[in-house]
Amino acid sequence: MIERSTFTATTSAGSLAGWFVGDGPRLLLLHGGPGLRYDYMLPLVAELEADFRVAIFQQRGLEPSTVDGPFTMAQAIEDVVGVLDALGWSRALMVGHSWGGHLGLRFAAAHPERLLGMLAVDPLGIVGDGGMAAFQAEMLARAPRAGRQRMLELDEVEKVRELTTQEQLETRRIIWPSYFADPENVPPMPPYVSSTDANKGLTAELSQGADEVAAALATGAVRYGIVVGGASPFPWGQSARADAELSPGAFLTVVPQAGHFVWYEAPGAVRAAVDRLANSA
Repeated sequence: MIERSTFTATTSAGSLAGWFVGDGPRLLLLHGGPGLRYDYMLPLVAELEADFRVAIFQQRGLEPSTVDGPFTMAQAIEDVVGVLDALGWSRALMVGHSWGGHLGLRFAAAHPERLLGMLAVDPLGIVGDGGMAAFQAEMLARAPRAGRQRMLELDEVEKVRELTTQEQLETRRIIWPSYFADPENVPPMPPYVSSTDANKGLTAELSQGADEVAAALATGAVRYGIVVGGASPFPWGQSARADAELSPGAFLTVVPQAGHFVWYEAPGAVRAAVDRLANSA
């Protein structure tokens, strides 16, 4: 097993903890959420660490990083700058999954000078609502009947009060199989830890400044690609495709046999997209 090296990034609003592993071209991973742990991406780290120097960090909201805000898009972008600075990386490749893909595209628009290329994996998009409404509807539709009914009940509860940790975990267990192409054959759900404040704060800003981000991506200042699962609950045909079509230099790869967590159901597919991006940098 390749040994990890830890680092701490200092920002204007607290510190962020992370680690890196491997050697080769520098690559920063951004996990999904907002407000989740990065652990679920460890199998992707294992795919990449033999040929890349892969770094990952816990985004703010959960330990060992600061649990405090502000939970804003501007701060999230500043945090990524702080991580690159702490690593001593003037430029790097970046791979973001889901919310992390959305953040990565925003970072590419704001700081193209810091990137050699950016890959968004089954991301929440930039154009329109990023596919959020269709995603939420599809996740509910994929759940078994009893699960759908319970989800609707919890939606009503959430209108009155915040869900308890146990109710959040129950929700996660219901929808977990819906992320995959084959809901009858899914990996164990990672331990569920979430920052409600981070999720609410960043989700509220998902559409803010989207037109400006789209315009910046359209300049082609950063080479980027998008790889999606063909059986993902995210509506890649309307969101990822629209994001890829912003720039003539961008590419879209659809992996038919995969759902939202592409590397779980199609090992090597994300790695192939990273290689394509790296070789064109």
